[in-house]
Amino acid sequence: MGQPDNRSRREAVESELPPGQRLQRGWPVTHYGPVPKFRPERWEFRVFGATADGGKRCWTHEEFSALPFSTVVADLHCVTKFSMLGAEWGGVPARTIAALAPPAADVTHVMVWAEYGFSANMRLADFVSERSIFATHKDGELLTAEHGFPLRLVVPQLYAWKGPKWVRGVEYMTADRRGFWEERGYHNVGDPWREQRYSYQEEPGDGPEL
Repeated sequence: MGQPDNRSRREAVESELPPGQRLQRGWPVTHYGPVPKFRPERWEFRVFGATADGGKRCWTHEEFSALPFSTVVADLHCVTKFSMLGAEWGGVPARTIAALAPPAADVTHVMVWAEYGFSANMRLADFVSERSIFATHKDGELLTAEHGFPLRLVVPQLYAWKGPKWVRGVEYMTADRRGFWEERGYHNVGDPWREQRYSYQEEPGDGPEL
């Protein structure tokens, strides 16, 4: 059998992409605002809000780094229309955090908080998906500061803005609330396969009123 031609390979790759996306070679740096300076002695990861026991759970950087390490192979789809396929992300699964600091029974959404007060909201089901991970590594290498070191959330089934860089905590919520970009015109859900890019595309039930 002959080798597949370039057109066939291209079509095979394009079939893996959500609508409107293009394959990206390499990993562009995209973020809003400056890159924060990491100070390990001051760094803390918090889980708060509607927790099962009503309390708050905190980890220092040393404690968080000691949590069980896992890897997941997953794509990254940016709302700016580039997609990076098949990256290996290493870190702590989001469902591990949810198991160590469980949400209350009536929690429906989470707000993920990052440096400078940046935030991203999502459904609890997306947060605890088996492929959602608080990443410290990509393809076996530590993340760079520009790509979110020491911690970024990767939620492969949503656009990449739903996985903030420089994450510092998670708030459990019993009602949905828009995050930073969602308040500024991005879609409240952010499903790339449904091309949910902007708030004007929202349908009833997709999110709180702007």
